[in-house]
Amino acid sequence: MRKRLGMITPSSNSVLEPVTSAVLAGTSGVTAHFSRFRVTEIALDAAALSQFDASVMLPAADLLADAKVDAIAWNGTSASWLGIQRDMSLCEAIKARTGVPATTSTLACIDAARALQARRIGLVSPYTDDVQRRIGHVWAEAGIAPHTERHLGLRDNFSFGEVEPRVIAGMIHAVAAEGADAVVILCTNLDGAGLAASLERELDIAVLDSVAVTLWRTLSLAGGDINTLSEWGRIFRTAPVIR
Repeated sequence: MRKRLGMITPSSNSVLEPVTSAVLAGTSGVTAHFSRFRVTEIALDAAALSQFDASVMLPAADLLADAKVDAIAWNGTSASWLGIQRDMSLCEAIKARTGVPATTSTLACIDAARALQARRIGLVSPYTDDVQRRIGHVWAEAGIAPHTERHLGLRDNFSFGEVEPRVIAGMIHAVAAEGADAVVILCTNLDGAGLAASLERELDIAVLDSVAVTLWRTLSLAGGDINTLSEWGRIFRTAPVIR
């Protein structure tokens, strides 16, 4: 049965759409559909935080619902510094408005870490020092205190998509060397999905890319077969299905 997946997308993100399309390229009957709203920077000041107000995100969900999608994801990680409850409330609001079940990248990453029973999470991101510290606190409050982390100190959202995969791989190697048993690439504008499977084999750890994991959770929520994407990483092969 055909599955349509709706993705609410940050306007300056140049990675998640092509990566999502690449992951789904060999899968019959599953398509992804995108709706944007304006996001240009990641910081903790009022202007940056206001970008993620539900009032500007929900209209994007409304437009996706017009395409009769089977599940909707906020394909961004903002709740990792705004608080997990923000995404839980957003998902409830999307379901109430559209009748379509919803998830988010942050909730998907947390679900994936729990599903794989990861104990020592390494967080890899492009964010600034203060944002990364806040993420550590928020994840700890959700019961997943990061064991180790690496970040790049960037603020401009477009610049995240310009980070070369070798830089991302270097951060993953660094946190793996510090004892992480799972690495979360926490940003849907970092081009890390293509690294996951090979680094999992090399390092014998789970590598959870935000874009791939959001797709894993959204497809599961839509009732699709996640095993068809097994070549993209451990999460698609070994994690239990979550509806």
